[in-house]
Amino acid sequence: MVEREQVIEIGVAVAAVAVMLAAMLTIGSTYGAENSTLSPAGGQMLVGVIVGFIFLMTAVGVGLAYTLNDPEDDLDADDDENGDAQGTV
Repeated sequence: MVEREQVIEIGVAVAAVAVMLAAMLTIGSTYGAENSTLSPAGGQMLVGVIVGFIFLMTAVGVGLAYTLNDPEDDLDADDDENGDAQGTV
C-alpha cells in the first residue's frame, strides 16, 4: 500500500509537470510559426519556462521536505554535544 506522504509527493510532482506542459503548449501555440518552428521570442520564453520549472521543483522539494518531516524522526537534531564540527575527523 502506498503511504500518505508518497501520495502527496506524487500528486504535487504530477501537478508541477502538468503546469510545465501547459506552459510549453501555450508557448508553442502562441509563438509557433507557420512551418512548425518556434520563433526566437518563443525560444526565449521556452528557456524561461524551463528555468522557472527548475526553480518550481526546487521550491516544491524544499516545501515538501519541511511539510512532511516528522519531528519525532529526529532528523534535525545535533549529534555533537557542543554544536560545532571542529573535533570531527
